[in-house]
Amino acid sequence: MLNETLSIGPLQWAVAALGALMVGISKTGITGLSALFVALFAAVFPSTKQSTGIVLPLLIFGDFVAVYWYRRHMQWHHLWKLFPWTAAGVVAGYFAMRVITDHTARTLIGAIIVGMAALSYWLRWRKSGPGENAALMHWGVAAFIGVMAGFTTLVANAGGPLMAIYLVAMRLPKMEYVGTAAVFFCLLNLFKVPFMVGLGLITTTSFAFNLMLAPLVFLGALAGRWLLPRINQRVFEEIVLALSAAAGILLLL
Repeated sequence: MLNETLSIGPLQWAVAALGALMVGISKTGITGLSALFVALFAAVFPSTKQSTGIVLPLLIFGDFVAVYWYRRHMQWHHLWKLFPWTAAGVVAGYFAMRVITDHTARTLIGAIIVGMAALSYWLRWRKSGPGENAALMHWGVAAFIGVMAGFTTLVANAGGPLMAIYLVAMRLPKMEYVGTAAVFFCLLNLFKVPFMVGLGLITTTSFAFNLMLAPLVFLGALAGRWLLPRINQRVFEEIVLALSAAAGILLLL
């Protein structure tokens, strides 16, 4: 993989560098960017499966920075019901990676993201009251989102939009939103590493490419931290949902 990585052209390097910056920004600022850089890396590398192994260590680099900065805002009670279901989704994704094609994976993930974004917009349009928000906390909803997030994050690192929709529906303030997402994805991404190594998608040579892009992840994290306090809460939620929907459409296309 190392030879393939180092032989990519200038345009591909530029896209990979932009994607690394977006990883950092998404971890400390606009979380919805996560699905957009998934699409960028999928465009750089010929295989969606290969790109997942390249992206995962970059995500973990960003996770460590985000957890260090935002851990005090973590709201555990919103995530306890998600962890076991997400782990089950990761295991399902591991087995699916052995049989599905790249085209099937992209189509499936895009359809899920667009569908969940549409549901979230519908709920916001109805201006749901406390009773309806409580319904969103039902274990069945958490189970569905958890399994789908685990599956999509293993297949293409695209679980971010599903978690974005879930956390926005919980009406978390933006700092609690980012802190909760930071800790959750740090644990989830570390959990995924043995599965990715087992599939041969993370190797010593792919990790060398990650190390070259790591400084850009940190720069993006600094930019995201500067940006986050300057975003209006309502605008923040709209940006997250819009980017999630756009990313789903890009995956479908």
